[in-house]
Amino acid sequence: MATPVPQPDFSRQMRNPVLLEAAVALNENRLHDAEPLLRQHLKADPFDVAAIRMMAELAGRIGRLKDAEALLRRAVELAPNFIPARSNLAIVLYRQNRADEAISELETLSALDPDDVTHDSLKAAAKGRLGDYEEAIELYGSVLERFPGQPKIWMSYGHLLKTVGQQAESVAAYRRALDIAPGLGEVWWSLANLKTVRFDDADIALMEAGLARTDISSEDRFHLHFALGKALEDRKEAAASFHHYDEGNRLRAAELESHERNVTRHVEVAKALFTPEFFAQRAGQGCDAADPVFILGLPRAGSTLLEQILSSHSLVEGTMELPDIPHIAGQLGSIDHWPEKLANAPPEDLKRMGETFLERTRIQRKSGKPFFIDKLPNNWLHVGLIHLILPNAKIIDARRHPMACCFSNFKQHFARGQGFTYSQTDIGRYYADYVDYMAHIDRVLPGRVVRMFHEDMVDDSEREIRRLLDALGLPFEDSCLRFWENDRAVRTASSEQVRRPIFKEGTEQWLMFEPYLDPLKAALGPVLPAYPAVPASFL
Repeated sequence: MATPVPQPDFSRQMRNPVLLEAAVALNENRLHDAEPLLRQHLKADPFDVAAIRMMAELAGRIGRLKDAEALLRRAVELAPNFIPARSNLAIVLYRQNRADEAISELETLSALDPDDVTHDSLKAAAKGRLGDYEEAIELYGSVLERFPGQPKIWMSYGHLLKTVGQQAESVAAYRRALDIAPGLGEVWWSLANLKTVRFDDADIALMEAGLARTDISSEDRFHLHFALGKALEDRKEAAASFHHYDEGNRLRAAELESHERNVTRHVEVAKALFTPEFFAQRAGQGCDAADPVFILGLPRAGSTLLEQILSSHSLVEGTMELPDIPHIAGQLGSIDHWPEKLANAPPEDLKRMGETFLERTRIQRKSGKPFFIDKLPNNWLHVGLIHLILPNAKIIDARRHPMACCFSNFKQHFARGQGFTYSQTDIGRYYADYVDYMAHIDRVLPGRVVRMFHEDMVDDSEREIRRLLDALGLPFEDSCLRFWENDRAVRTASSEQVRRPIFKEGTEQWLMFEPYLDPLKAALGPVLPAYPAVPASFL
């Protein structure tokens, strides 16, 4: 047993009635009560690292990860051996997709407290995010050998096994987690999210029993609703299935801030900025690298299929949904500031931003192939920026029928982000904004974007694959037609679907739920009847 590292003495601080009251408020998730109390305390004692950590926790809960990081860095600067603060810092870095920095903190933590299982578990998750799958699997195995009764670690292990295509082992890991904690909603949803598991009567009874409990968390509750929605959809029980999907979405939406759901203003500002003249004046600027291939659009639109096809080519490497373009965009400031910054950016700044993207993504490239894919769907919001900083990058718009795509998002719970998917109205408006903006890009940059319709890919995959490769300037390779034989890791919800030949039944699943989708149809407006064309009002 390792000798414990001395920790800061917090007994005096935690006897402070203001700090105690703040701690109770945090524990009860009354953040609006906790924040003023913590601010009051830190004004009187700005070096109280326990209070600094509590304020960082509050910031993290409301999504202010940069603020949380700054506070936690201050805490570990004041108290380098303050293990909870350093552990929280590693988590915040991981949540910001800075896995390599998180690993550095976790290695420090392992030296400070080698017996804490959570450090190795998070390190395994971070290694998986960097594509170091063998090391991640080994780490999880070591942790579970020492601590086999940890259901959430079994769940994380199952996530990784799914990513590398070991589906049977993944299911076994999830089932092991449920043996330990049958009410753990995220595990039930993880099984449902494989899209290949069919729940039996006993499974459904256990999930319903979980929902009947009054002591489960809201997170467990909405995960159970999404999982039951999938279980009953597979049984063609549309009304009962939709009830659970609708309730899961209602509970999830209640936890999100409204700004996560609305992009209309972003689209309006981007359309005003990105004119033919704007791009013409900046022709030849940016970084001239041709390495990146961006696949963008909406989630659940077929982007993982396109990535799997292209990554089956000898010249193209599939990576993951990379966070780097949104990060670069975020450096420009809010929607009210970045247009002016881009309009005034000198050529060297545009080139530097392109080079920054290449540098930040280098850690994801393992094969040495000349081209690599970033398939973050939300990059459609930043397609103008992509063209400015990487004018030779390839851009593919993966598009799917609006009802099929939007309902597929509505019944999908995403681990993080995609806050627009938890309301029929929000997802419909988001899809309409996307169509509007991409139509604008087609006008100001004709031919810049390669558009692939999922239904065309299903109807004649060879024709569409040849068209895609030709548009990207890649020679045809027969391996792209046999994409399901590619054993690469796949990290999205479609991981098991793209390991099979293309199937047609998924294109019309939404029809069973059509009686319940009037709000979605209304939100889509003219986009729905015009599909696959663009409404005249957008032209």
